[in-house]
Amino acid sequence: MERSAVGGGSARPELTSAAIDRRRFLIVVAGAGAYLALRPYVALARKARSPVPLQPWSLPDRAPGEEVEVARALIGAAVLAPSHWNSQPWRFEVDGTLIRLLADPARAMPITDPEQRAMRISLGAALENLLVAARAWGLRPTVTYRPPGDPTGAVAEITWTPGEPIHDRALFRAIPERRTNRKDYDERGLYHESRTALSALVPPDYHLYWIDDREQIKAIGEITHDAVHDQIEDKRAEAERFTWMRFDDSDRERGDGLSPDALDLGGPAKWFAGRYFNPRSWLLGQGAGSLGKKCRDGVRSAGALALLTSPVRREESWLPGGQVYERLALKATQLGIAHQPINAPIEQERYRPELLRRFGASGEDPLMFVRLGHADRPDAVPRRGVAMVASLRKA
Repeated sequence: MERSAVGGGSARPELTSAAIDRRRFLIVVAGAGAYLALRPYVALARKARSPVPLQPWSLPDRAPGEEVEVARALIGAAVLAPSHWNSQPWRFEVDGTLIRLLADPARAMPITDPEQRAMRISLGAALENLLVAARAWGLRPTVTYRPPGDPTGAVAEITWTPGEPIHDRALFRAIPERRTNRKDYDERGLYHESRTALSALVPPDYHLYWIDDREQIKAIGEITHDAVHDQIEDKRAEAERFTWMRFDDSDRERGDGLSPDALDLGGPAKWFAGRYFNPRSWLLGQGAGSLGKKCRDGVRSAGALALLTSPVRREESWLPGGQVYERLALKATQLGIAHQPINAPIEQERYRPELLRRFGASGEDPLMFVRLGHADRPDAVPRRGVAMVASLRKA
């Protein structure tokens, strides 16, 4: 929005503005030079650090022989699921052939996600990975869903028995290949057959809405820009999200969170991410503008947009909704379709109704807003190893 000055007087304000702009430009240039000069030394320092044990992005083709090793392998599949800000809000308790999936309250985001909607969707994605792996190994999993607010913190209990026919092999192979892809896409649309295959995975108690009209995509890009911009400028909420940003390879030291590379930031937004997204920094406005523009352009580059909803708002639908989304993400991976959930328009109450209206889903409960298309696959982001998230004991 253009702003005009009111009142007469001297040219002093313009000179001051120009001086500030020059100063910022010089800071950016000097910082970029320092970054390039120090890069080799930063790399050496990174090599000297001792990262936490990370979960490999690979899975055994068959179930291990021992019961406790089966549990470890199933949890190894579960932790490769996506989660909001890669917070990995899960814990697992194992007792023989029983795996209890719990929410980790230390990894909640109470300001950004006050209802724990995104947290429960993330837990549902982890649960679905576990079930896909079990069926691909010829196991028969049985799930007992725990009610929201269960005093134990458990959201689900899973048991398994051997000797079942093998299912879900294609989705299983997609688990270690799946990536949240934040790159710009090439605007190519999705084949009708691909959309049909994805829509077929959605059970009757959920809805999947599609938009591929370029003008509508452009309009939703503007909604996304404004939602992301406003979200970052909310300093209290941004302070919470900033704790999940990882710099200088600290994502590999801690095994969680998102680095500037994972966010696909470039230029000053990447070099100065520690300032651009720090709520205490005077550069926060630059970060809000930069990420808002990137998200807008990302939506515009999509071949299609999708919105997964529950017809009625029920907390009980969020965990299974995460399972539905993960099956969609795995199928998209199998089909070679890039995908990225974008949370800001759902998390910002101001923008949620307009997003729903654009998709023709007014009055429904939005679970996941996703852009889909075609792009090079990004690198995997770190996951904490099974030993860090599970307590196991033999029956």
